[in-house]
Amino acid sequence: MTREELLERISIDPKVCFGKPCIRGHRIWVSLVLDLLAGGMKAEEVMTEYDLTEADIRACIAYGAEMSRERYVDLPTGTDG
Repeated sequence: MTREELLERISIDPKVCFGKPCIRGHRIWVSLVLDLLAGGMKAEEVMTEYDLTEADIRACIAYGAEMSRERYVDLPTGTDG
């Protein structure tokens, strides 16, 4: 599946979930899926819990990658050691 095909699985509708990016056909936020994965939940667990497909998970990751190219997150700077 190409990046474009994956991104077509994401929808943004101001009338659905406050306009947050969601998996098309679901009311599941992309950010929720990414948070669950980042928190250590396995993709298979997310798929089972939320009735998603592997392509849905990959679409969320692809969307996150696209957004990281456009947005900056203010992270604290630390010192080594």
